[in-house]
Amino acid sequence: MASAKIKKGDQVVVLSGKDKGRTGTVMQVMPKDGKLVVDGINVAARHRKPTQANPQGGIDRAPAPMAIAKVAVADPKDGKPTRVRFEERDGKKVRVAVKSGEAIDG
Repeated sequence: MASAKIKKGDQVVVLSGKDKGRTGTVMQVMPKDGKLVVDGINVAARHRKPTQANPQGGIDRAPAPMAIAKVAVADPKDGKPTRVRFEERDGKKVRVAVKSGEAIDG
């Protein structure tokens, strides 16, 4: 796979599911699995028993991977979801928001 349309560090908007409409930053992309991890989105809770290493036990919360198709890049101008296209500007291949035509820094 050449360059991806969604990269680590991008601001994305969730399009469907329990976190629909929420915005977050991409922490990790797994292109082979078609998944990504977004900070604070799709948080899974694991109930941990007390152990010698963790005598308190408790609930661990961490963001779980979600399908790339469930998110869209947030437009740099207004923060709404947009598609991404590639254009050549000043001799460089850059990602551009389809909605506003602005370059997506990243």
